[in-house]
Amino acid sequence: MLKIDNLNVFYGGIHALRGISINVEKGKIISLIGANGAGKSTTLRTIMGLEKSSEGKVEYEGKDITNMKTKEIVKSNLVLVPEGRRIFTNLSVRENLILGAYLRKDKKIVEDDIDWVYSLFPRLKEREWQLAGTMSGGEQQMLAVGRALMTKPKLLMMDEPSLGLAPLIVKDIFDIIKRINDEGVTVLLIEQNAKASLEISDYAYVLETGKIFMEGKGMDLLNDEEVKKAYLGT
Repeated sequence: MLKIDNLNVFYGGIHALRGISINVEKGKIISLIGANGAGKSTTLRTIMGLEKSSEGKVEYEGKDITNMKTKEIVKSNLVLVPEGRRIFTNLSVRENLILGAYLRKDKKIVEDDIDWVYSLFPRLKEREWQLAGTMSGGEQQMLAVGRALMTKPKLLMMDEPSLGLAPLIVKDIFDIIKRINDEGVTVLLIEQNAKASLEISDYAYVLETGKIFMEGKGMDLLNDEEVKKAYLGT
């Protein structure tokens, strides 16, 4: 579904991505794990056209989207939930969700999809008309995911969805990611919570200073001694 081949990205004189290659199969959950500065967010931003690559190729559903404009990429149902949520704090929950569907013309189905998002996140339904900026961090993260789902993504990319959240809310977020995937949405996930991420992943890549250091099935990496020592604190 998504193929990255020999991707290289520079920030000034810094070689941020060093020839990485990643394959995201349709219907799977794929994770990128690694320390801060490893190149995880840069990878997602480059896929979305927010950063330019100097070399390499990004292919989505058989089409070359390398350095394509972001708005064109979103039209192809490839969507990013950015780190830090980036919700519209001065708008209500419902207004944020409606803005997520701004490219869509099927207004009746949009209403059905709002109900679907509320079924995934009942707390958002309870706060439908509350200003998003007055909600807790966990509720705002739920809204960020819900807004992205309103685009009807085929591939949903998520950048640190559990960052700064209480452990109980983190569990809820990962349960929802699994449920979204069960309903047919492919997921590419970046997480510093390596354990939670690997537990739900079909396949994962370990990034280290801009390179793929290791890859394998999620559960295999979860049980790998090197990964345990470096990323799981054991």
